[in-house]
Amino acid sequence: MSTESLGHNSVDARSNGLFGVYVHWPFCAAKCPYCDFNSHVHRGAFDEAHYVEAYAQELAHFAKHTQGRVVQSVFFGGGTPSLMDPRSVGGILDAIAKHWIVDPKAEITLEANPTSVEADRFRGYRAAGVNRVSLGVQSLREGPLAELGRKHTVDEAIAAVRLAQSIFPRTSFDLIYARPRQTLDEWQDELTEALWIAQGHLSLYQLTIEMGTRYYDLFRAGKLKMPDEDLSADFYEMTQEMTQKAGLPAYEISNHARPGQESRHNLIYWRYGEYVGVGPGAHGRLLINNQRHATATEKLPFEWEKRVHARGHGMVTDDVLTWEEEGDELLVMGLRLREGIDPARFAKLSGRKISDRQINELKAIGFVETLPNGFIRVTDKGWPVLDAVVADLAA
Repeated sequence: MSTESLGHNSVDARSNGLFGVYVHWPFCAAKCPYCDFNSHVHRGAFDEAHYVEAYAQELAHFAKHTQGRVVQSVFFGGGTPSLMDPRSVGGILDAIAKHWIVDPKAEITLEANPTSVEADRFRGYRAAGVNRVSLGVQSLREGPLAELGRKHTVDEAIAAVRLAQSIFPRTSFDLIYARPRQTLDEWQDELTEALWIAQGHLSLYQLTIEMGTRYYDLFRAGKLKMPDEDLSADFYEMTQEMTQKAGLPAYEISNHARPGQESRHNLIYWRYGEYVGVGPGAHGRLLINNQRHATATEKLPFEWEKRVHARGHGMVTDDVLTWEEEGDELLVMGLRLREGIDPARFAKLSGRKISDRQINELKAIGFVETLPNGFIRVTDKGWPVLDAVVADLAA
């Protein structure tokens, strides 16, 4: 993203007006065996205040090319952002406010691990401006917690959730299900407990085996037995039924919320808005001169810091997407949502219409439907095979 090639316009014809900032904190206390995120265990001490200066520099760089935007959400992801000093969080938020207008109702989310040490920092994060916390609980059972490589206990997790609920206006926590050897009855009991603890939002993810993880190695070696396709579908169906009944229906394939409690930041992704991504390995999507730029930064934490201090940013990728690529991304992201996608916007971005024949074929087998507002969405029957539905519509 060179200054020479980019303009400073604030309004683009291809924009839907959504704009957020993603801040990636790459450090973790330990690497979980299922995790393929850009996270790194750093054993030695380092100058956190100096490291945070790199975020301010990278924010300033992106701000030059996105003047006039209004920040509707900020998301601190990782890694483990709750390892950050609350003053670091406050400094980054101050830098964001320096460069953009921040909506008074902006959602400011921080991901946290529910260890007692990190939970003690919650009041500091709230004072810094964080108004939503997402906790990586992952399981409410001790055995699976240990197998998943988590460092907290169930009691610590519940205590952290309760503390967060007492401090922050909005909270969420994650659980992983369809784990090795897990039965439907066990998940029913665990999810019942989770729904009793939760307030407005839950993220419920089926365990997937990702290349490059410890679980991938175990799975390839035949030492990790995963649920078969039919059992996975049963897990998913039970999850949808229970959350719907409890008043936290799915608004996205893995996310459940009471009306009004949806994650505003993630909705920016799924509704295909704009977002700046800063920090090691962060991705962004920015409209400049009516072109959508896909950006990515250096993944290695201290190499990223060197690049930023030398050049003002840590970007290693800045691709201008074709109209076809934009349309494909809109389908991939938007069809995850219960609200579906606007086919008129797809046509505007991609320069072509979704095939009526493809839509009708998918309707005939019950995988998609057209809503009264004209939006196309994937049905409950179609969600478990979402990738195939997207591929058909993109063809």
